[in-house]
Amino acid sequence: MSTADTRLSAAAKPRNPWDPAQRDGQRMFAEMVAQWRAQGPRPDLWVFGYASLVWRPEFRAAEQRLANVPGYHRCLKMWSRVNRGTYERPGLVFALMAGGSCHGVALRLPHDEVEGMLPTLWAREMPNPVYDPKWVMCDTAQGRVRALAFTLSRQSPSFTGTLSNEQYRQIFTHSTGRYGTTLDYAQQTLEALDTHGIKDHALARLLRQCAPTD
Repeated sequence: MSTADTRLSAAAKPRNPWDPAQRDGQRMFAEMVAQWRAQGPRPDLWVFGYASLVWRPEFRAAEQRLANVPGYHRCLKMWSRVNRGTYERPGLVFALMAGGSCHGVALRLPHDEVEGMLPTLWAREMPNPVYDPKWVMCDTAQGRVRALAFTLSRQSPSFTGTLSNEQYRQIFTHSTGRYGTTLDYAQQTLEALDTHGIKDHALARLLRQCAPTD
C-alpha cells in the first residue's frame, strides 16, 4: 500500500467516540450550552433526573414534574471507581441507557439562573466526560418538555454489561467510595422514587435478591 493509500485509509476510519483523546469535556459543554441557547429567545432549562438528581439535585428547581422518557431506561450498570467504589473494588451508579422507558423527575431552572448553575451541574455529572449529554423528550401531565439528560452508551468502557446476581451481591456487600456505598446509593434512589410515586420494580427486585442480609 502506498503512503497516499495509507493516509486515505486512516482518514476513512470512523472516529472512535471512546478514545479518551477525543472525549473533550470542554467542547461537549460548549456544544450543550449552544444547543440550549438555540431553543428560543429566553429558554428555561429542563433537566431530567432519574437517580441522585431526584433526591440530591444541588440546585433549587423552580418547578418539578413527574416525567416519563420513552426510548431510555434506568439501570445500575455503570462502573464507579471514586464516588461509590474504588479502582480495586469498583462500585456502581445508575445510567440512562437506550431502550424501554424511564420514569423520573423533570426539573426546571429559570432562564436567568441557567448560566450560573450549568458549570456546577456539569462538574457534578461530567468530572470526566463519560456520559453523553442528550436532549430527551419528557412526557408530563402538564405537557411535553425537552430536557437535558446524562446518558450512557453501551460502547463506553464504564458500561458494565450484564452482571449476575452474585456480582451485584458482592458489590452491594463490599463496594464503597467517596460518597458512601453502592448499596446506600441504590436504596436512596429507590426510596426517593417511591416518595414521588414512581415504582421501579426491577430495582426493588434487585435489592430484594442481592442486598446483604446481615
